[in-house]
Amino acid sequence: MQSENGFYGQYGGSYIPEILYSSQQQILNAFEEAKNDPEFLAELNKQWQQFSGRPTPLTFCANLTEHFGGAQIYLKREDLNHSGAHKMNNVIGQGLLVKRMGKKRVIAETGAGQHGIATALVAARLGLECTIYMGAKDIERQYPNVFWMKQLGATVVPVTTGAQTLRDALDEALRDWSSSHEDSHYLIGTSCGCAPFPEMVAFFQSVIGNEVREQSVAQFGQFPDRLYACVGGGSNACGLFLPFLDDKEVEMVGVEAGGKGLELGEHSIRLSHNLGQPGIAQGFATMFLQDKAGQLQETHSIAAGLDYVGVSPIIAHLAEIGRIQMTYAMDDDVIAACTLLLKKEGIIPALESSHALAGAFKDAPNLPKDSKIVINLSGRGDKDIFNVAKAVQDETFPQFLTDYLAAYPTSHADHKEQNA
Repeated sequence: MQSENGFYGQYGGSYIPEILYSSQQQILNAFEEAKNDPEFLAELNKQWQQFSGRPTPLTFCANLTEHFGGAQIYLKREDLNHSGAHKMNNVIGQGLLVKRMGKKRVIAETGAGQHGIATALVAARLGLECTIYMGAKDIERQYPNVFWMKQLGATVVPVTTGAQTLRDALDEALRDWSSSHEDSHYLIGTSCGCAPFPEMVAFFQSVIGNEVREQSVAQFGQFPDRLYACVGGGSNACGLFLPFLDDKEVEMVGVEAGGKGLELGEHSIRLSHNLGQPGIAQGFATMFLQDKAGQLQETHSIAAGLDYVGVSPIIAHLAEIGRIQMTYAMDDDVIAACTLLLKKEGIIPALESSHALAGAFKDAPNLPKDSKIVINLSGRGDKDIFNVAKAVQDETFPQFLTDYLAAYPTSHADHKEQNA
């Protein structure tokens, strides 16, 4: 989906400090050239196939379909990408663009850690320096991903300001970029930020929907009747939805994080129920959760990757014109959807993706039996083991952690003794 001078209706644009103008123009020109360069696109496809493992499969869920007794349920398996999430699609694309621009360092921010680990992986592969900003609260929730970022050679900077989540990490990444733009690229992981980032991220992520178009026709002879995707920033939703934009018979449903309730600070719902308001922040215009004075508000989600105060200007525009439907899932419904997929299909979903599952599972029983729905399983749930164990109140997990820590070497001498 192309913007009109960086805008999608009233959303988008480029509201950046003057000092970043030349870098923003360099990215804009490099992207416009690259997306029409057969050599760049061939290298992008090669890296997607050989490094990330594309194409990802479209998996029919026979047990869930029988369980609900309504629509036939398929999953687009972005969880099977290298690093376990759709984030790799965009990071490979921007990483190749960084090399094309001759820059040596990438900056990124991350909430769930999936974008951070994907950035660290690609930086290692392409020989780039890498700095990742992450809210201190998110580091606590997603430490396994932080561990791997560090082992890959990335510098992980904890952000202790504000709510210590994704919004605050994004502010710190912008500050870094303002002072280092001559040799650094801000590798934004979702379809937000100043132009051309929303369009560029959506372009790289559209490989998801393009594959679904081919796979759905090959596997069941038609396009899906409905598509479901979770919506934090909106990159996986853009990737699934945009290739079907002109196919009016295909309905699209975005699922936001309902969190613990509809009071401000307990959720991350921007578009459903008109809880967000138009505003300009962090370099672009979109729907933000804000107070009457325009101050951005704190958010909550059990899924760190959906805990963002704004939303992609592309998704905001498509929701405003009615092309996509927006709904939300509460934390409890998300855990229920996660455990149902585990037990019925043997697949471990990320909590972000479980929002899309929850939205689809609510609708599936009421849809005709011959209808086909595709849910974008944007990430796998390994990283969420601590949060899920806590949510399902697993009685054995705390004891496992206690025993493991008791046996963990706390000094160099202990470590040498254990390995002697």
